[in-house]
Amino acid sequence: MGLMVNIVMTPCGEFWGRKWNLLDIVTAVVFFSLHCLCVMAPFHFTWPAFWVACALYLVTGLGVTLSFHRNLAHKSFRIPKWLEYLFAYFGVLSLQGSPIEWVSSHRYHHQFTDTEKDVHSPLQGFWFSHMGWILDSGSRFGKYGGLKNVEDLKRQPFYRFLHRTFLLHSIVLLGSLLYVVGGFPFLAWGLFHCRG
Repeated sequence: MGLMVNIVMTPCGEFWGRKWNLLDIVTAVVFFSLHCLCVMAPFHFTWPAFWVACALYLVTGLGVTLSFHRNLAHKSFRIPKWLEYLFAYFGVLSLQGSPIEWVSSHRYHHQFTDTEKDVHSPLQGFWFSHMGWILDSGSRFGKYGGLKNVEDLKRQPFYRFLHRTFLLHSIVLLGSLLYVVGGFPFLAWGLFHCRG
């Protein structure tokens, strides 16, 4: 795992005034591709595809807000482990990262709110606090020392597995399933739900 981290975090080039690593480039490509797909959605409208998008919006919204945010980051409530894992999996389908990464960023955000160490600090401007921080993994993981505040999640094999494979679930598995079931309209509208 350490070798993989070194590979993805090694700077690949410099543009727009900062160094970019492989993780930043993959994130930018996924963002760009997803938005291109969303532009195609109105031209491939069908009611079934629309309802798939609504259902996925609801399911992934529960995954992020109920699981990643309230249950995993703040430990606001307890649910059976199978249900916790199911909701966390729904959150993974939102393309907002793995539960380990999301929860770590959020816990650090609360620990360092509106300071230079805040993961998405408004002190660095609107663009950075809204989206720029997502495209800058060096800043995101370098400001506060990485994933050291999520030992509770890192101890669980399920969350470690999702951390290593989260893109496969959203893009490959969900994307393939949507395409097989409903063709391009389901793919365009089904991935339209992502809240990246």
